[in-house]
This record gives sequence, structure tokens and C-alpha cells, in this order.
Amino acid sequence: GHEEAKRSITLVKIARRWRDFTLLDVTIKTGRTHQIRVHLAHEGHPIVGDAKYGDFALNKSLARGEAHFERMFLHAQRLRFQHPASGEVIELEAPLPPECEAFLASLPS
Repeated sequence: GHEEAKRSITLVKIARRWRDFTLLDVTIKTGRTHQIRVHLAHEGHPIVGDAKYGDFALNKSLARGEAHFERMFLHAQRLRFQHPASGEVIELEAPLPPECEAFLASLPS
């Protein structure tokens, strides 16, 4: 709705659901600043721990509670891009950090 706004495309799939949280598999097709964070918050599903667009009361509760989760739950599991000099397709993968795995393990089904 803004004249200066640029088009951005985010694809979202549910990877796993818990009672109060959902793990998403998100693919961005454009790459705008804060794209994933803005799109999810706009749809009513802010990222856990997001200090700018998130649920501030929930974040505070999670940081102080048993989970003691104090970071944003945003992780690049897989990156794929074409190398600018060689043209080679580069694909990188990384597992969830231990603190994110521990948070998920602490959630009731």
C-alpha cells in the first residue's frame, strides 16, 4: 500500500506443529530487509524472540521462564545461490543451533 514499497514473495510451509508454536519452512524469493519477519508478523505469526516485530510479552516470558530462550528463533537451514564470479551453484546447510533444539524439545505436544 506504500508508493515506495517493493514487491516481495515469501513461501511458507508448516514443518511441525506443537500446541502453542509452529516450526515453519520458509523460502524467500526476493530478499527484502526483514522480509520473513515482517510477513509472518503481518499474518499474526511473529517469530519467537523477535524484538522488533514479535510478541514482546511472550518473548519476555520465554526468556525468564524454564525455557530461558533469549534469541530470535530464525535460522537459515539451507542457502542456495549462484556464485557471482564462477557461476557455480553453491548450497550450504546447517542444523538448528542447540538452544533452538532444546527449546523445541521442551514444548508440550
